[in-house]
This record gives sequence, structure tokens and C-alpha cells, in this order.
Amino acid sequence: MRDITHFISGKFVTGTSGRYSDVFNPNTGEVQARVALASPEELDAAVQSALKAFPAWAATNPQRRARVMFNFKALVEKHMDELAEMLSLEHGKVLADAKGDIQRGLEVIEFACGIPHLQKGEFTEGAGPGIDVFSMRQPLGVVAGITPFNFPAMIPMWMFGVAIACGNTFILKPSERDPSVPVRLAELFLEAGGPEGVLNVVHGDKVAVDAILDHPEIKAVSFVGSSDIANYVYQRGAANGKRVQAMGGAKNHGIVMPDADLDQVVRDLVGAAYGSAGERCMALPVVVPVGAKTADGLLERLLPEVQKLKVGTSTDPEAQYGPVVTAAHRERIKFYIQMGVDEGAKLLIDGRDFQLQGYEKGFFIGPSLFDHVKPTMKSYQDEIFGPVLQMVRAETLEEAIELPSKHQYGNGVAIFTRNGNTAREFAQRVNVGMVGINVPIPVPVAYHTFGGWKRSAFGDTNQHGMEGVRFFTKIKTVTQRWPVGDVGDQSFVIPTMR
Repeated sequence: MRDITHFISGKFVTGTSGRYSDVFNPNTGEVQARVALASPEELDAAVQSALKAFPAWAATNPQRRARVMFNFKALVEKHMDELAEMLSLEHGKVLADAKGDIQRGLEVIEFACGIPHLQKGEFTEGAGPGIDVFSMRQPLGVVAGITPFNFPAMIPMWMFGVAIACGNTFILKPSERDPSVPVRLAELFLEAGGPEGVLNVVHGDKVAVDAILDHPEIKAVSFVGSSDIANYVYQRGAANGKRVQAMGGAKNHGIVMPDADLDQVVRDLVGAAYGSAGERCMALPVVVPVGAKTADGLLERLLPEVQKLKVGTSTDPEAQYGPVVTAAHRERIKFYIQMGVDEGAKLLIDGRDFQLQGYEKGFFIGPSLFDHVKPTMKSYQDEIFGPVLQMVRAETLEEAIELPSKHQYGNGVAIFTRNGNTAREFAQRVNVGMVGINVPIPVPVAYHTFGGWKRSAFGDTNQHGMEGVRFFTKIKTVTQRWPVGDVGDQSFVIPTMR
């Protein structure tokens, strides 16, 4: 049995807690490895390593830090195939999707390579008689990231790429379900010239999470996961005086207007709803056609496309999506499908009985499609996180705007239309953090920021982009005057700029 260990101070460290978690191959259902689960003492060892590395790394000039990030980017690209296969065999997403996972993370690393410019402060000459004012963005110290199973490469790079480029040292606690890629990324960072202790990986469960949230030397925590846990992370971390950005769940809607190109909508929907088996926080699990004619026309085109989706192993180049991550998650998805049936929604395609020949013990589930889903249904209100598309019919644009706006989640939303005024009005009014206009998965590019509203995000700062730089730095403002000649009499009056 292969053991996956921690990575602290540039070395593999065997777990000493005596606790392990199984890592499955979702294609076969077999245990392929076990990962060590850290104790608070092991987490503290990583923090001490990061504390030791921090002064020298923070004092390294931004251009040299950027060179390490450039080297890291090149190494990840060199090992792309290796990383994608490793990711695919633990998560279950197909290889093309695994490479996309890695590539989207690399785009944030590319952004972080611009840190000499991004970390610059501001300067005002002559703010008063002989007085200049300037600001500096300085790193916080030791910071941490807690990442989910669904993007084991992208989301860690979202977090540590910006944080480390800013001069912080980092503790990464990845998901215990697919932990190998984060460890390999830490190895490559070391090979790229990153000093020992700057990037540490500690595996674990709630014990490790709580240790991160309670540790007095960890100054900031970035989290992505379910909303209940995001809220817990935010509350506990903030109570301990930490900066916290905690991204939660989602129930993204796709609004289809009568003037939309339905053929294009169907192509976009199939990929956005069923890609990666729906295990994306920016998946599109709800479609809202406006008007009965739109709904009927959409269904006519959508049904045959969903029925011919190819589900296969994660390494099958012809598969459009692979297995879900665990057997327990597959059962959860089935539970919500049955809930939808019991609530009175019309199940047009039922993927619960799908089995892949030769891989009957794998965690596979076929695509499912519901019509006549109502906003009062719990299966609509909750995040299913699987290959399930729900159709909620609306009569007007006003009703369509209300659905995502009133939903408990506010991560992403899309509208499909040819009318610019409709799109503009929708983008302005909808109560959701990220909006796509004829774009089904509106994940912002790396130099903008990622973040939802309502129960999709806790805290005031988004991921990556300049919001990420602001989150992982603190502002110091300096007001300076250089005396010339006689400094004059002592003053007891507060300085002004007159």
C-alpha cells in the first residue's frame, strides 16, 4: 500500500498521528493509497518551518520571487502529462479536464509572476510643505490554504501562487480524497528554486483544519468548500483574529431567453452541467428557459444530446466525463435524484442505474435531467454537485432574474440572449457575484477575481487577481519630511497639510 506523506521544510515527513484515510481509484472503486492525517503537533511543525523561512523570503526582492514563479510555471508545464494522470486517477475527471484544472491554476501563477508591479505601493510628492507620503504592501507572515477535492491543482495554485509571490510562507491543507498532486506541486516549487519551508503541505481532516484556524502564528486562511464548512471556517478563523476568505457552495442558473441560439445553448449546457460529472462549483445545474415555447424547443434539442453523452474511465480519451470521487458521493447524488422525484419534478433521464462494463465497482453515475422543477423543492434549493440538470420554467425575464437572485447561493449565473439591452439589465440587477453573458461557466481570468455572494462566500475579499494581492498583504503608510537647516521650535499641534 502506497503512503502519501506530508511535505515540510522541503522533505517528505511520515505521519506520526497513527491516523490515515483511504485514497480510492474512482474508476475501479479500489483503495490505491492511504494518506496520513496530521495531528496539531504535525501542523505546528509545518508552521515552525514556515516561520523560520519567512524573514529571508519576505526580504527577497519581488523580481527574484517572480523568477521562482516563472521557473515553477515551466516545470509544471513540463510535467503536465504526469500531473494530469495523477490527478485523473485520484479525482476521476477525464484527462482533458485534468489538464484544464492544471492550466487554470497556471494562469494564476502567470499573474503572480507580475508581482514586482502588483505589489507596488502609492506615492504622493509634496502632500504638505516638504512632506511626501508613500505606502508599501508587505506580506503578512505565515498563511494557509484549505482546498477541496474537485480542483486539486487549480485551487491550491490560486492560493499559494499569489500568497508566496507576495512574500508570505504557506501551509497547504489539500483534500484527503486526492492529495498526490498538491504534494507534487510542492516538490516542483522546491525544484524551481523556492526555499525550504516556504511551501508546506500537511494532510488532514477536521483536526488539521481546526489546528490551522486556532494556530496563533497563522495570519490568514483561504478556504474553498461547502457553505456550511466555509461559514465555520470564517467564524472560527475570524474569532481568532485571522483574515479569512471562505468560498462556499453554489447553485448556478442559466437563463435562456426566447431569442437565444438554442443549438449553441445546448452545446454549452451539456458541457457546463455534465462536465467533470458536475463536480464544479461553477457548473450549471439549473437551466431557466423563459416562455413555454423556449422550454419546449430547448428540451427537443437537449434530450438527445444528454442521452448520447459518453461516460467512461478517466483515462478514456473518448469519455466526456468519468466517475465521481467516492462511492459516498455517488449515493448522495442518487439521494437527491430520488428526492426530486418524490417532490414531483419530472425525471426525463435517470442516470442512477448506469454501470460501466468491466468497471462495475467504479463510482460511475449517468447523466440525469429533470423538468418542471419548482423553487420550493429542496432538491432545487440544495447543491447536488453531480451530473444532474434541473429545468425551472419561467414566464418572464423578471421571474428569471428572481430565481438566482433569491436563491441562498450566489456564485455564478449566465444568460443566453442576442439582445444587448436584456443582457445589460440582467447583469446589473441579478444578485449574484459572477455573471456570464452567453458564457456558461463565467470563471474570471486570473487577473480579475473569483468570488460569489450570499452563502457562496464568507469574508470581504475574492480569490486571485488584485483582490488576492490585497488579501495576502498589509498596507504600511509612511509620511516623511527631511528637515533643512533649523528644525524650528517644538510643536504641540497635530500636523496638517497646510
